[in-house]
Amino acid sequence: MFLLGLFGSAHCLGMCGPLVVALPGADGRWRAHLAYHSGRLFTYTLLGTLMGAVGRGVLGLQALPSAQAAALGARLQIILSLPVGIFLLLLGLHRLGIVAEPAWIAKAEPLRLPGFGRLIRRVLDQHGTGWLLAMGTLLGLLPCGLSYGAFARALTAGSASRGALWTLLFGLGTLPGLLLLGGGSAALWKRFRPQAELLAGLIMVGMAVAVLTDAWAAFF
Repeated sequence: MFLLGLFGSAHCLGMCGPLVVALPGADGRWRAHLAYHSGRLFTYTLLGTLMGAVGRGVLGLQALPSAQAAALGARLQIILSLPVGIFLLLLGLHRLGIVAEPAWIAKAEPLRLPGFGRLIRRVLDQHGTGWLLAMGTLLGLLPCGLSYGAFARALTAGSASRGALWTLLFGLGTLPGLLLLGGGSAALWKRFRPQAELLAGLIMVGMAVAVLTDAWAAFF
């Protein structure tokens, strides 16, 4: 998950880069970057916790003594794992330039959230640390196939704590590229973007294979 965030952050430069430059980058101090990215990592960790808890609930059914409950848990695991695996596979193939990214991801705009536009204007006006923290927290929901893939993978983590750890590691992996961008040193990162995109795509495809293999094992 860390490597996915690290190599996938080349994609983040194009999507999240303008926000990093306009928000913490405009402040120019490291504490502004710390506040913004802390909020983003908090959102990633929270969503990973929730996804891991949902996945754990499904696995818990299989541990019940009743054969019927165990069978239901196995079916739910398949139902859960199949769309996750297919989603990861599609996103990985998109990174490799083989298929287009699902159109619904671009439509999941955070600007549709009540009060989001007002918060953006407030941050741009003040650049306060507290507002940057709030902005990072909200922008953790920014429509991004890379982060959505990480959240989907957390669904199969097996526990809430493991899901939280996985998405936190993913978020930490994205930090070097975005910090370089915020500090005005993104040229090196952009130079190796094609190679990084390729590696991120291969990692996602590998994750998809792992999830689909688990679903196949649960089926039999």
